[in-house]
Amino acid sequence: GSITKIFITHLHGDHFFGLPGLLCTLSLQSSPDPNRPPVDIYGPLGLRSFLWRSLELSHSQLLFPYRVHELVPTRDQCPAEEFRDFSQLDGGEVPPQGPQGRVLRLDPGEGSYLLEEDEQLVLRAFRLFHRVPSFGFVLEEKPRPGRLNVQKLKDLGVQPGPLYGQLKGGRAVVLESGARISPSEVLGDPVPGRKVCILGDCSGAVGDEARRLCLGADVLVHEATLDDSQQEKARERGHSTPSMASAFARLCRAERLVLTHFSQRYKPAARAAQGDQDVAELGRQAESALGGRGVTLAEDFMTIEVPVKR
Repeated sequence: GSITKIFITHLHGDHFFGLPGLLCTLSLQSSPDPNRPPVDIYGPLGLRSFLWRSLELSHSQLLFPYRVHELVPTRDQCPAEEFRDFSQLDGGEVPPQGPQGRVLRLDPGEGSYLLEEDEQLVLRAFRLFHRVPSFGFVLEEKPRPGRLNVQKLKDLGVQPGPLYGQLKGGRAVVLESGARISPSEVLGDPVPGRKVCILGDCSGAVGDEARRLCLGADVLVHEATLDDSQQEKARERGHSTPSMASAFARLCRAERLVLTHFSQRYKPAARAAQGDQDVAELGRQAESALGGRGVTLAEDFMTIEVPVKR
């Protein structure tokens, strides 16, 4: 019930067929509230029509509004024969549901899509190559102001109070004496924010924007569908292997690599049947490619703590 934003990487059924059911489940757990803000959903062009039609055909009534923000893909995100233009999917028919969200295109000279930005966070999407257009997402905290030099402020005759807050907020203050103090005089270096990057299904990124956006990521979540011995097959199907994921992690100088989206042929040792392969081998291959650095194998409902930087 606390979900307010949902991100869809690409329009393959195993990644978005469950969305109408999820929204209906959230609605069943909700109470009518006219002031509740919409659930924001981000995904490729065509997602809005799919969701609207699914809810209409099933006579589903949600107890909250939703908005679908669609990312317009470029033709170089998938094989040419797989690209579909969904820009006229509904022929101009408008769903009778109020605000429908934005259609986001790449601005000239830009390599990423700006999804949201406020005083604390910036959220962007970037292009990936898969059998259908796929996207990655990066959530980044903006730098926080550095620590106030309280002793220096006292030496300047500024006692604890509202002026401290103004300086901490980046605003200069003028004392009764007429002296002006700028934040740079009394603040330490800014504290970097945290950065989490999640790549959808892909055999690689389109252009250099993904590397730039993910540079220095605290957590990089990357698919590793098949093991390294299956790299040719993985590329043919628009997927990655542990070594491919590790190469991108090295390129981005990511602090922590989390592998996900494993083929069903890989199972934990405790659940492996005859013919299954141990999913731990994918982790070992990635760690070998990273020179022994630890790698996390994702599991359903896993929680990863990303400490605040000091």
